[in-house]
Parts: sequence; C-alpha cells; structure tokens
Amino acid sequence: MRAVTWQGTRHVSVEDVPDPTIQQPSDAIIRITSTAICGSDLHLYEVLGPFMTQGDVIGHEPMGIVEAVGAGVSHVRPGDRVVVPFTISCGDCAMCSHGLQSQCETTQVTEYGSGAALLGYSKLYGQVPGGQAEYLRVPHADYGLIKVGTELPDENYLFLSDILPTAWQAVEYADAPTKGTLAVVGLGPVGQLAARIARHRGVEVLGIDPVPERRTMAARHGIEVFDLAEDTVGEIRERTEGRGPDAVVDAVGMEADGSPFAGLAQTVAGKLPDAIARPLMENAGVDRLAALHSVIDLVRRGGTISLSGVYGGAASPMPLLTMFDKQIQLRMGQCNVRSWTDDLLPLVEDPADPLGVGDLVTHRLPLEEAAVGYDLFQKKHDGCIKVVLDPTIAPAPSV
Repeated sequence: MRAVTWQGTRHVSVEDVPDPTIQQPSDAIIRITSTAICGSDLHLYEVLGPFMTQGDVIGHEPMGIVEAVGAGVSHVRPGDRVVVPFTISCGDCAMCSHGLQSQCETTQVTEYGSGAALLGYSKLYGQVPGGQAEYLRVPHADYGLIKVGTELPDENYLFLSDILPTAWQAVEYADAPTKGTLAVVGLGPVGQLAARIARHRGVEVLGIDPVPERRTMAARHGIEVFDLAEDTVGEIRERTEGRGPDAVVDAVGMEADGSPFAGLAQTVAGKLPDAIARPLMENAGVDRLAALHSVIDLVRRGGTISLSGVYGGAASPMPLLTMFDKQIQLRMGQCNVRSWTDDLLPLVEDPADPLGVGDLVTHRLPLEEAAVGYDLFQKKHDGCIKVVLDPTIAPAPSV
C-alpha cells in the first residue's frame, strides 16, 4: 500500500509499505477514505526527529471503512464506516474507567514514561504505524472505533478522531462561566473549533492569532478577533474591565513564534545524532514559551488556563511566582477522545452545523501530495488552515 512516511526533519514522502494485517483478536483493518494533517504532526516534521525512525508511517486523524476484524471484535464489522481516535485505549483498565483514555494502563509506553500509545506518533508513544495511508491496523478496535452514518460527508465526522474532542476538552478544562469571557490564543484548527464550541455554549470568545486568514475564518463564526501585537494584552484587558478574560485556551504549543533561544535549541537538537539528542530532549529540552507566558499574563487573577497545544520540554522555565500570585488554575493533557464522543456526535450530525465543521478544511489533496500539504500547513501558505489527504483521489498527472 501507499503511505506517508517520515524521512527526516521537514521531509516526508509517500512510499510503498507492507499492507497491515490482523495481529491480535482485538484488531481491525480500515480502508482509509480521509486522513488529516494535524498540528501535532508538525512537531514530528520539525522538532521530534530524534524519536523517529526513517520510514515511520505517520498520521493520526483518519476515518474510513472496516475491511476486516479480529475474532475478538464484535462492535464493528466489515463494511461499517468508522472514525479512528488517535489515542489507543482498551476501555477496561482503571484509567479508561475514569474517563482518562489517554492514560490507558494497557497501552502506556512505559519505556518512555508516557501515557497511552498513539497512532503514528514516534517512539515516545509506541511507534504504532499511522493513518496517513491507504490502510490502517487499529488495535483495541472494539472499544476505540467510532461507528458513524453513511449519509454525511467525511468532513462532518473526520475531526472526531482528534481535533474536535481536543477542542471540546480544552473548553471543558477552561471552565469559563456562561456569559463569561474566554480567550483562545492560536486560531489553527484546534483553536478555531475551541472558539466555536465556547461560543456555542454561550461564552464570549476573543480569538488571537497573527495570521489574517485564521482571524477571518474565526470572525465568520462570531468570534471577536485580535492580531498578535505588542498591545494585544492591554487591549483585551481594557475589553474585560481591566481584569483579563476568565479563562484562556493556549492552542499554540511548543513551537510558538517569538521564542528565539528555544527555537534555536530545538533546531540544534534536531540536527544532533539521535543517541545524543534523545537524552538531551528528555532531560533538558525546552519549549518555545512565548505564547504560554503571554497567556499567563493575560488571564485574570483566579482564572483558568487550559493547554491544548502540545508541550514537550523537560526543562521549560515557568514564571511560578506570577502564577502563584495570580492564583492561576492550570489544566492540560492529551485528549481523552472517547470521553467526549457522545457529546459531539449529535452536533456534527446536526444539519445546522453548530460547530462549523463544514468550514475548516482549506485544502483537500491526494495522498500522493502529502509533502505539498505538509509544506503548505507548516508555512501557512495559500491561506492554509486544515489539510485533508484523500487516498481515493488520483494525483494530477505530471507534465
């Protein structure tokens, strides 16, 4: 089959790889019909190379049709249309029973002290082949797979795999009061959805992003938008009676702009031999924290910060004096996808499209053009906000 493979920093390519097969009774094989590029994929593309192996199949936002199931799978059968959550969880352990599927004790990657295994996401999370491919093996399919209807387009359902529940969890964790104010920093795909979810819940939402196309998209959904400028924090404080918003979602993460030292450190680590870079990142890695530090400055005293942007630094400095003095509550974590499925399915199937899932994809490309999609998404060129790869579309003939 054809699949998107990691070949090095800022280098992916579509290659022939072996077809997946049933390995355990709980497995299913899915024929992929849509698979998205996530902001977290850019961390593999840009920063986390020391934890990758050349040829790794990447991607963790897929959906498609069940082709085969193991003997232990009864929830789905061949022919069913399904969404595949990016977290691999058993549904039976203590963590899953507490709604913490991202900490699943059955699939935890104990070698690295990490939580549940993830599809297509480096040694840190199990090095399980991912979903930017024609076919995908899904472990623990009986619990993980989300069975969906056949009438609506893929885009109605696809984001149940990751970014929609991630955004929902971010808003849940932010816990902004109804008629309160929530600021969303970073209006990429997760930030867009978090802003729409909060507004759907009756919260006043302020969206912050330096990219004009992202601000324009958010504004279409009733979000009051702000450029990322020197006076933005002051402007929003003035907008919120001098206090700052009740809660802030940081939807940026480890590669924020405006952190030159950390950016240089990440670049240098990415070029070192893996045997040197891995322990360096595990023990002394730093994130680009400009966005997070601005969020700490922005939120009101006694407010809540919800981190949905991924951070991976083991030695990232934090302004604890300020955080303690402001009595800030901080919530974060990998998304517990299956905890939010029942809340989200009715919303994505609602003809009114209250979360605007039909207005997020800016580029739908053949799987073979994955390298183009990664480049567009990483550089934010051509108004790119969300890329979906489609294995069913033939690539354009070369001239």
